[in-house]
Amino acid sequence: MNPLLDFSGLPRFAEFQPAFVTPAVDQLLAENRALVARIAADAAEPDWDGFAQPLDDANERLYRAWGQVSHMNAVMNSPALREVYNANLPKISQYGTEISQHEGLYRKYRALRSGPVFETLSPTRQRIVENRLRDFRLGGAELSDDRKARFKAVAERLAELSSKFSDNVLDATNAFAHYVEAEPELRGLPADVISAARSAAEADGKTGWKFTLHMPSYLPVLQYAEHRPLREVLYRAYATRASEFGPADLDNTGPMAEILALRREEASLLGYANFAELSLVPKMAETPAQVIAFLRDIAGRARPFAERDLVDLQAFARDQLGLEKMEPWDITWASEKLRGARYSFSEQEVKQYFPEQRVIDGMFKVVETLFGLVIETEDATVWHPDVRFHRITDRNGQVVGRFYMDLYARSSKRGGAWMDDAMGRRRIPSGIQTPVAYLNCNFSGPVDGKPALFTHDEVITLFHEFGHGLHHLLTRVEDLPVSGINGVEWDAVELPSQFMENFCWEWDVLRHMTAHVETGEPLPRALYDRMVAARNFQSGMQTVRQLEFALFDMRVHSDFEPGGKQGVMDLLAEVRREVAVVIPPPFNRFPHSFSHIFAGGYGAGYYSYKWAEVLSADAYSLFEERGVLDAATGRRFREEILGTGGSRPAMESFVAFRGREPSIDALLRHNGMVAA
Repeated sequence: MNPLLDFSGLPRFAEFQPAFVTPAVDQLLAENRALVARIAADAAEPDWDGFAQPLDDANERLYRAWGQVSHMNAVMNSPALREVYNANLPKISQYGTEISQHEGLYRKYRALRSGPVFETLSPTRQRIVENRLRDFRLGGAELSDDRKARFKAVAERLAELSSKFSDNVLDATNAFAHYVEAEPELRGLPADVISAARSAAEADGKTGWKFTLHMPSYLPVLQYAEHRPLREVLYRAYATRASEFGPADLDNTGPMAEILALRREEASLLGYANFAELSLVPKMAETPAQVIAFLRDIAGRARPFAERDLVDLQAFARDQLGLEKMEPWDITWASEKLRGARYSFSEQEVKQYFPEQRVIDGMFKVVETLFGLVIETEDATVWHPDVRFHRITDRNGQVVGRFYMDLYARSSKRGGAWMDDAMGRRRIPSGIQTPVAYLNCNFSGPVDGKPALFTHDEVITLFHEFGHGLHHLLTRVEDLPVSGINGVEWDAVELPSQFMENFCWEWDVLRHMTAHVETGEPLPRALYDRMVAARNFQSGMQTVRQLEFALFDMRVHSDFEPGGKQGVMDLLAEVRREVAVVIPPPFNRFPHSFSHIFAGGYGAGYYSYKWAEVLSADAYSLFEERGVLDAATGRRFREEILGTGGSRPAMESFVAFRGREPSIDALLRHNGMVAA
C-alpha cells in the first residue's frame, strides 16, 4: 500500500520514497474532484454534515499527504525528491485555485450562510463559513471566466517561483565551501567548531578544515575568528547567495522580480491597489499605511538607542581592537568582543552550560508546570536517526498531542527553524484525532563524543518553535479549519512563540535547565546576572534591523512598481537610509535570500514579528505580575490563547486573557528602550 494514502495513524517515514508521490497525489486529486462535483450538483439545501464536513475531510486527506511530501523535501532534500515535488506542486496549486474559484461550492456556501441552518451552527462553525466566503472572494470566485483563467495561471506560476527561490537559496548555500590549510587562521574559533570543520573536511577527503554557509559553521566564524580575511570570505559568500555574483542558474534576481510582478497582478485582478492590501485582508492590521506607521513609530523610538549602540561599538573597535574602519565582516566579531569586555562572558562560556538533553528536559518542565501536562518520549518511525518523537498527555493520562524534533543542521535540510503540522486536531467518527507537529532547527550536533551544546540564542530559538508547536498541539477546537494555528490571523500567529522566549531569561527556569558539560554544575548565579545585564546589548541595532526587513517587505509589496525605474536594491537602500544605522556594502544582496517573504508565506507580512511581539510581551507581563511559573495564569493562557486557535478573532482571545487591549509598554521595557 502506498504509505502516503494511509491515514490511519502517524506518517510511515521509513517507507517513504519519491516514487510514491505522483500516484498518491493523482489518486487523491481524482477522488476530491469527484466529491466536489457530486456535492456541488446536489440539489439539497446545504448543511454542515452533508456539505461542509465531507469537503473538509477530503481536503484534509490531500493536504496531509502533501504535507508529508513538503516536509521531506525541506528536511531530506534530494534530486529525486525535488524533481517529483516540483512536478506535483503545480497540480496541488491548480486544485487549490479550482476550489477557491468553484462557482458551485461558492454558491453552496452563500446558501449555507443565508439559510436557516446557519443560525443553528456553533460560533466556531459560523466563523469557518465566514472565512470560507472571504477566501472564495480572495481566490477569484467572483471573477469573470477569462480573469479566472488568468488568476489561476498566476497562482500556479507563483507556487513554482516560490519553490525555485527556496531551491536556489539552499543550492547556493550548499555550493559554497572554504577550506583552511593553515592552523593559525583558526585562532579564536571554539574547539567544537574547529573539530566539526576538521570532520567536514575529512568527509570530503581533504586535509585541513572546511567552513560552509550553514549557520553552525558560518556564525562562529563571524563571531570569533581572529583572522579577518576568513571572516571576509564567508561574509561575502553569504551576502551574495543566490544572486548575480554566483551561478546564473541559482540567481534569484529573475524569480524575485517575477514574483513581485505576479503578486501585483494577482491583487489587481481582485480589485486591490497592491499585494499588501490583498495580504492584509485576513490579518489583524487593516491597511499598509497603518502597518508602515506602526513600524515607523517603533523605529523612531528605537533609533536613538541604535545610534548609541553603533557609536559605542565603533569607539571600542577603534580604541581596543585597532580598527580605524569597521567593515561589515568585523561587526559581529567586534560586538562579541565588546560584550565580553563589558559583561565578562562570551556565548561560548555560556554554551557549556546548555547540553541538549538538559535544555530539552528544562523546557518540558516549564510547559508541564504552566499547562498541567506530561511530556514523554515515544517510539515512532522517523526520517533521520537524529529525530526524536514525544507525546503530550494531560494529568489524567489522556493524549493531547505528539511531536517530532529534528534539531541538527545537515546539507539536505533547508536553513532556519520552523514548526509545521503533520496532523490537526478534529473530531472524527471514532473520537478526537490528536494533533501532531514537526519542530525543526539547524543547531550543531554532538562532536567528539560530547552532547550537542546550544548557545543561549539557540535555546531561545528552541523555545520559540516549541511555542508554535504548543499553539498547534494544545488547541481544544474540534473543527480543523480553525483548530490550532489554522485560521489564526498571520500577524497574531507569532504570539505564543515569542511568549515562550521570555522563560529563557528567568532564573527559576534556567537554574533547572543548565548543567556544565564537564562538571555538571548548574549555571552560576553571577554568570546569569551578567547575561541578564547583557540581554539588551545592542537591542537598538537589532530592533532597527528587523524594522528594516519589515518596512522593506511592506513597501516592496505596496508602493514599489515592479519593472519601474526604481529597482529592488534601490528601494532597500531607501529604507535603510530611513531606519538603519548599519548600511551593508553595495555588493550585499540580502533580498535574494529573503525566503521568508519570497518563499515562506510572509510576503507583506514580515511586520507580524513586531506586531505579535507587542502582544506577546504584554501577555507575558501578566506572568511577571503573578509569578512566571504561576499555574493558574498558565491555565488561563492555555484556555484563552492556545486553546481557542482560530475559532475567534485574535484580539478577542488576547483581551479574554489580558483583560484589556494590548499596550506597547512591555515590549519597550523588555528591550531596554525606555528612559532611564
